[in-house]
Formats: sequence, C-alpha cells, structure tokens
Amino acid sequence: MSENPLYCVNHPNVETILRCSRCERPICVRCAVSTPTGYRCRDCVRGQQKVFSTAQWYDYLLASCTAAFASFIASLLVFFISGFFYGLFVLMVAPSAGVGVAEVVRFATRRRRSPLLFKTALVGMIVGGLPMLLYVAVPTLRMLLAGGLPNIFALLPLIWQIVYLFVACPAMYYRLSGIRMK
Repeated sequence: MSENPLYCVNHPNVETILRCSRCERPICVRCAVSTPTGYRCRDCVRGQQKVFSTAQWYDYLLASCTAAFASFIASLLVFFISGFFYGLFVLMVAPSAGVGVAEVVRFATRRRRSPLLFKTALVGMIVGGLPMLLYVAVPTLRMLLAGGLPNIFALLPLIWQIVYLFVACPAMYYRLSGIRMK
C-alpha cells in the first residue's frame, strides 16, 4: 500500500487506508460505518447515538399508553367505515392514522427520542388495535366453530382491521423514528 502502512485499530493484522471521519483512527472495511458525513468507527457511531437518546423513564409508559389510546380510537373509526366500498377508504386513511398516532405520541413525550421509545409506542399501537380486532373476530370464530362458513361480508370488518394495523403501524414507527422511505 504505502511506505508507512496503517492498521485497523480493531483488527491489528488488517492493513487499511480508511480513517474515521470523526476521531481519525484507522479502520478497516469491516469496522467502517457509512454515514452522511463519511465513514466512522463503531465507537463514534455508538457515542453519537447516545446523544440522540433523550427519553426519560416515564416516557416509555406515556408513549405506550398514548399510542394505545390513539390507536383504539383510530381502529374504532376503521370499524365504522369498514363496509365493502368504504373499506377501500381504510387503505387511504390508515397511513394517515399512523402518522397521527405518531404525532400524538411525539407531543405527549415532548419530542424526546430513543429507539426503545419508538418500539414501545409500536407495541402500544398494536395493543390499542387489538380490542376492535377481537371484537370483530369473535363472531366470525363463533360461526366457524358452529360449523358454518361466514360469507365475505361477515369477514370484511375483520379484514379491514387487520389491514389497518398492518398499514398504520409501520407508518407510525417510521414517522417517530425519523426513517425516511425512498
């Protein structure tokens, strides 16, 4: 390579030309993490992530309860608009409901951030959607256990509740965590 070869700080037998853009330590390709500002070592990336984790202990409870309540209200609205043709409206409204739940959680936690906080809010959102999901699933299960086959119109509310959770939950998580979909 060069007359004074550099060796990775984590792998002393691997020669490299890369340096961390923050601390300038030599790193190999396996240790390099690509960031918008260049390659960084894992220690610098870990230190930067700690700066962005600002959640307090009570934010986790607040986020999960707020997400559960907002998701319950949204799933209740989905139940009321889940007729055959109105159910297609659920496909358009569910992402907005997820974003709305994220904004309510963000307001309740005063915009504090943490990866665990986002996951806690996601669990809260799923838990909030379960009561309506179970409410529409129980009659269908009773009909199946009685030996009858439900018609498609009896299954539609259940299908649209599942679609709501399947579409709104990722939208909420991505909005909270700041992940941008391309």
